[in-house]
Amino acid sequence: MNKVIAIIVAAGQGRRAESARAKQWCDLNGRQVIEWSIEAFRTHPRIDEIIVVTGSDVPEDFTPTHCLCVSGGATRTLSVRNGLNAINAPQDDAIVLIHDAARPGLTHKVIDVLLDALNTHAAAAPALPVQDALKRQTDNTLETVSREALFRVQTPQAFRFGAISHALEEASDNLVDDLAAVEAQGIEVKLVRGSDRLHKITYTEDFDMVSRLMAPPVSHMRIGKGFDVHAFEPGDHVTLCGVKIPHSASLKGHSDADAAWHALTDAILGAAALGDIGDHFPPSDDRWKDADSGMFLKHAQRLVGELGLAIGNCDITVICETPKVKPHREGMRVRTAELLDLPLEAVSVKATTTEGLGFTGRREGIAAEAVVTLYPTTTD
Repeated sequence: MNKVIAIIVAAGQGRRAESARAKQWCDLNGRQVIEWSIEAFRTHPRIDEIIVVTGSDVPEDFTPTHCLCVSGGATRTLSVRNGLNAINAPQDDAIVLIHDAARPGLTHKVIDVLLDALNTHAAAAPALPVQDALKRQTDNTLETVSREALFRVQTPQAFRFGAISHALEEASDNLVDDLAAVEAQGIEVKLVRGSDRLHKITYTEDFDMVSRLMAPPVSHMRIGKGFDVHAFEPGDHVTLCGVKIPHSASLKGHSDADAAWHALTDAILGAAALGDIGDHFPPSDDRWKDADSGMFLKHAQRLVGELGLAIGNCDITVICETPKVKPHREGMRVRTAELLDLPLEAVSVKATTTEGLGFTGRREGIAAEAVVTLYPTTTD
């Protein structure tokens, strides 16, 4: 099969959005705007390589692990050329998808339709017909402009590598989009059905619009709940959310007995109807003796990812009289967010007691419960 490369153009300053940083680095529904596009390409089974073209203003909190970053140029067209030049040993029939970072609503369906279009064409792009009435104003007069055969063209724009690389060599340095280069060569372009989700963020008000367009329907959300209990045994610390907390006892269990992460793992599995932690990591299996519970948690995340689901947020409650959890809550949040690659604001950790009642009240052990939401990553 032909190699498929995605180029995300993110070198612009985005001044019209009037934000403190360029719009591609701003937060949108818990992720940087650009991260939505990277994730859409990364999780598509046919994308072989991702190249991000950036300017000089890349923030420290942008730390991509699944793409190559290259420097952009003074114009968008020059940035695209830099991205094409960074492709490793391209063939003329390789496929290149060139996408604007300011369009975070990319879906697998759009990518699929574009790739299919390149079976018969050298270039393709998503587009939507113009629906509003169009007027041209001259001085104080208005003239109606026909909407027939007019389209709003979006990205990603898809090309055979040979066609776009040759076209850009012949083009000026400041094209309105990449299609303009192949249009000038007389190459037929296939327009496919675009998506409202691909609306481009240009102005401040666009953030709210795109946020709402990208929010999955409530009916598509999954909610899971998990609960776990471990008794105390002799030791000098307990492990909760991957954080070792000094204590006069430890928690008894086949693994590291991290009740908080066990509850969260069960919540994730439960939201996707994938059984429970015991089904995947039975305590009778010596492979999991003293195992780091972070491994269980990542396994659950991978499983739901294969189903096209991602974690939206989680809320963990630790129930115990002792040790005191509050001094360690922020560390527990940070550790969980880092492991699951979630923004910190998507992770909540709380602690409570049972007012001296029950086994936790008698200081015989610790209980934990967790609630998690999953959302679809491939919404059309």
